[in-house]
Order: sequence, then structure tokens, then C-alpha cells
Amino acid sequence: MSAMTKGISPFYPGQPVPVDFFVGRQKEIEKIARAVRQVELGKPQAIFLTGEYGIGKSSLSGFMRFYSEKENHLFGIHVFLGGATTIEDIAIKTVEAVLKSPAYEPTVMEKVRNAFSKYIGKQELFGVQLNLDAIKADSPNISHGYIPFLRQLLERIKDEGIKGLMLIFDEVNGITSNPKFAHFIKGLVDENALSANPLPLMLILSGVEERRREMILHHQPVERIFDIVEINPMNEVEMKAFFNKAFQSQNILVNDDAMSLLCHYSAGFPKIMHIVGDATFWADQDGVIDKDDALKGIFLAAEDIGRKFVDQQVLKALRSKDYHSIMEKMGKLPFDLSFKKTDLEKGLSESEKKKCNNFLQRMKKLRVLSSGDVQGEYIFNSRLVRLYILLNAINIHS
Repeated sequence: MSAMTKGISPFYPGQPVPVDFFVGRQKEIEKIARAVRQVELGKPQAIFLTGEYGIGKSSLSGFMRFYSEKENHLFGIHVFLGGATTIEDIAIKTVEAVLKSPAYEPTVMEKVRNAFSKYIGKQELFGVQLNLDAIKADSPNISHGYIPFLRQLLERIKDEGIKGLMLIFDEVNGITSNPKFAHFIKGLVDENALSANPLPLMLILSGVEERRREMILHHQPVERIFDIVEINPMNEVEMKAFFNKAFQSQNILVNDDAMSLLCHYSAGFPKIMHIVGDATFWADQDGVIDKDDALKGIFLAAEDIGRKFVDQQVLKALRSKDYHSIMEKMGKLPFDLSFKKTDLEKGLSESEKKKCNNFLQRMKKLRVLSSGDVQGEYIFNSRLVRLYILLNAINIHS
């Protein structure tokens, strides 16, 4: 099966997973679904969806949006806040998300766009062109009257059977550093709860735990408004179901040895699973993924992640030659996810030993490492990053 005759890759590295390819997360889905049902009955809910980078928060949010629209008659608004730094930015991105939402129900979207026609420019073949000047001009008023804006939206579409709204704030990493964001979120929840007729609103914030703690630091009452839904790495059963479903969609089989390798190096992280799966998909030539195909895919994926993450982010942050040397020597330790600081120090020069502790702390901040359960133990957060550091250490002297 050459690359020329292959169909579309069933993997989506760097993108949220389409609903058709969503697998697993049953416990998390059930918890959010209970809250969604409460909103359908008229009771507002707020959830903070948390988990490590690459764990699938955006994909689960997107799936729950689809689920709530189909099963609970909510209108979903998935707002990606990457690049937003002010409350006005949130207003702008909200309007954009409302008007560019996928048209699960065309008649609903038609009413939405008619209601906010002043924010729409000319119609295009594949969607709408927004009038950004009009949106920006109104953003201060929308940001100060966010609940009234959402209420107006619901009023325009409730005769289509819409019972409430799901509002997802995704990619919150930048905006949480602004203290006003925490106050904005708390004010939004309180204003709605204390109104005579609360808006049926499912509010979901998606981010790592550090961002929730950052919000609490800015405004202590934030810790009381969210139910926490934590996403953990997928277990082996879920990983196998994911890989099998994806490959089978293109009539490709995966043998047991290959599946073990794919699961082992993905370590339950959907982002890594998509990168590994995509690389393996293109490595396969005969419609059967065997051990050799899996290894090719894993090495290609390690190089891809290494170039994007280790080379572009980690090495640039670690400018010291001693730091680079320490990382090279760390790569040559016995291949395992964990190691002890004392073992690393055995191969270091005196100058490097003095900088070793700072190096390890920097690597933790860069999310390459985390602390183990035993004092002096460190754990790589990704097997592929660990593999790339090993390959890089070998290539330097090859």
C-alpha cells in the first residue's frame, strides 16, 4: 500500500479529535453528562476540565459539545482563548465562536446569524466573513454585559427547541495571568446565579491545574465555583480501542507486537497517540501494521516531537553549554522513564555537577521532567521525548 494509494490519515496530530474518532473517557463523559442534564432542566453548572498538556482536554470538550447538542438540546459555543489577554478579547472571540460554530442544526445557525447580522460581512461559499470592526467596537459593551449577551442569544433560538447554552473556554493559559479574568469568571457565575431567572448555562473551563490555581491566587472565591473533572492518561484497553478504530477505518490491521509498542510509547496521551499513529500510518506499506512499521513510526514521531519541542523550546531555553552537555549525558543513562540524580551526577564534570540541580529544576519547569515519589528521583513526562534525547546523544558522537 504505497503513499500514493493511501486514503486520508485517520489521525489528527495537533488538532482536537473529530467526534467520529473519539474513544474512551467514559467516566469523565458520565460526570459531565450529569451536569449537562442539570442545565437542560434549568440549573446552571460550572466545570473545570483539567489534565496534562496533550491529554485530550480540547477533544473531550468538543465531544461534550456535540453530545449536549444532540442529547440535551443545548447550543454549544467553543471559545479558543489562545492569544487573548483582556476581557474585551474574550468578548471578541466569543462572538466569533458563536457565528462560526459548526452548523449541526442549520435552522438554528440561520437564526443566530440573523440575530447578530451586524457582525457579519459578506457571505462566503464555505461560511461567513465577519465584520471584525463592528465586533471590536461592541466588545467593551459585550464584556460588561456578558450574561445579557448570552441571554439574548438563547432567546433568539429557544423556539427551535434549544434548552440552554454550553460555553467552553479553551486554551486559557495566557488569559489566566490577567487578574481580571478570575474576577470576570466569578462575576459571570454569580450574576447568573443571583438573577431572578438564571440562564441555563453549562460553563466549562479547560486547562492545566496550574491555571486554576493561578486564578484562585488572583481571586480566592474562584475555588468554590467549579466541579473538577480530571482527565488522566488512557489505559491500555482505551489505547487499543483507539488505535484499532482509527486503523480499521482505513482497512488496516495492527498485530499484537505492533500494538504493544504503539501503546507503550504513547503512554496514554492522546496527543502522542495521534503523532505516533500518523507516522506509523505512513510507514506502513501493506495494510498490516507489524513491529517494524510500529518502530519506524515511533522513531519518526520521536524526531518530530524532538524537533518541535526539544530543539525549538528546551534547547533554546537552556542556553548554557553545561546544560546542553548535562542533557546529552542524561540521554545516555539506561533507557527508562525514571532516573536518580545521583546516577546522572556520576558522569558529570565538576562544573556540570554545580549546575545539575538548577538544570533539573529548569527541566521540570519546561515540562520535560517531573519529580518522582522518592527524593532525588526524576521522571520523563514523555517516552518519545526520552527517546529523542537518547537519539540526539547518540547522533552527536556518531
